[in-house]
Amino acid sequence: MIIKASAALRNDYASISNLAKETLEPIYITKNGEGDLVVMSLEAFERREQILKLRAKVLQAEQERIEGAETLTIAEAREKLRERRCEL
Repeated sequence: MIIKASAALRNDYASISNLAKETLEPIYITKNGEGDLVVMSLEAFERREQILKLRAKVLQAEQERIEGAETLTIAEAREKLRERRCEL
């Protein structure tokens, strides 16, 4: 976990920006010793958003399966994909 004081962000933005880009980790910014903000690179943020969207889709599919939605075997899924590819 990377923790920096708000003064570091204010006084040395370039260093914080480079650190975020190099580590691809969130940087926790404190103000008066208390947590205040989290800063991360755009690349790390976009990756996090993709993971969260994928996780939501997996959870939705699992919920549908639990509720009795029709499922496919791997062989059936492959066949459907082949059919779709041929249609394109």
